[in-house]
Amino acid sequence: MAERNKLDWVALVLLVIGGLNWGLVGLFSFDLVEALLGAVPALQRSVYVLVGVSAVYTIYYLTKK
Repeated sequence: MAERNKLDWVALVLLVIGGLNWGLVGLFSFDLVEALLGAVPALQRSVYVLVGVSAVYTIYYLTKK
């Protein structure tokens, strides 16, 4: 497998964070992002957008290699 650059690693970390958050939502109805950033809705929304963009980037990464 090819070496990963910084963007690849950032996308991977964000996907892990997103996956763990959705696991907590599914198992315990606990949204960690909301709990940490609930006082700043714009920041909370930004995290969700970044996780989504990371997923799209990872799809691209996996299909190009």
